[in-house]
Amino acid sequence: MSFSFTNISWEKMVRLATAMIAVATMLSFVRPAAAAVDPINKNFFGTALKGYDAMAYFKEGRPVKGKDEFRQDWMGTKWYFASAANRDEFAKNPEQYAPQFGGYCAWAVGNGYTASIDPAAWKIVGGKLYLNYSKDVQKK
Repeated sequence: MSFSFTNISWEKMVRLATAMIAVATMLSFVRPAAAAVDPINKNFFGTALKGYDAMAYFKEGRPVKGKDEFRQDWMGTKWYFASAANRDEFAKNPEQYAPQFGGYCAWAVGNGYTASIDPAAWKIVGGKLYLNYSKDVQKK
């Protein structure tokens, strides 16, 4: 017994093609659980820390939005700073000042997955910057 598309009506062919396209589209949005995660948490535009200055957490004890004119590229990611001094100090030793876990939520990483962050939910522990999804998550 052989199969032939000549035995299928045009209407059934269109339905089959539509179903195949729908399945292919859905599969393109599925990421395997073991898929590699970008080492740095960045937005669609490639910006780390949602544009906040990593150095400000250490120097000012608070999150401060960075400025376009004080940008530093590191690890394929755009890092913004509030001043040239902050940018230059970060550039000398980015591993010292970049947030731990690539800037992903520390609580989430500790529980086996990644999550975005709220720049206002942060803490410096042992000279390292940790960020969390929210202040509520930070309390856990």
